[in-house]
Amino acid sequence: MAAAWNVPLDFAPPKVIVVIDKKTYTRELVEASGTFAINIPCVAQIDTVYQVGSSSGRGLKDTDKFAEYGLETFSAEEIAAPLLKGCVAWLECKVIPEPHNQNTYDLFIAEVVAAYADERVFSQNEHGQYRWHFEGHDDLRTIHHVAGGSFFAVGAMHQAGHSG
Repeated sequence: MAAAWNVPLDFAPPKVIVVIDKKTYTRELVEASGTFAINIPCVAQIDTVYQVGSSSGRGLKDTDKFAEYGLETFSAEEIAAPLLKGCVAWLECKVIPEPHNQNTYDLFIAEVVAAYADERVFSQNEHGQYRWHFEGHDDLRTIHHVAGGSFFAVGAMHQAGHSG
């Protein structure tokens, strides 16, 4: 599923939260497996993200979204869920069971057990810090759904404490 409601929660250990509606097929899969992957899409994938997010896997007869939309995948290392090729980052997540949050708010908390990123746009700088750097790779800028098929793409980087 294409999910707009996901955010980082903690660093040690790394955790994320996602909102997955009770009515979705993805919710059934996550509850059954106790895991999920977050694939971070980019500008080059806007049409695919919109298509995938506008349909349910339940409505596809004798197929799934991967086959229906020609989604290429590769194997995760720590979980069974597939990872999508073409994204700029991937998080493998294991659900931390919190039945009250899940049932009341559709909110899932998960520990990130593995993470990867495309080194063309995410790598270590001269100070040993990992940073995003999209210059020269506009098609790899991450996208964020606003509404009705509209997306924002990450823009220019601005650093605090530097003038000019």
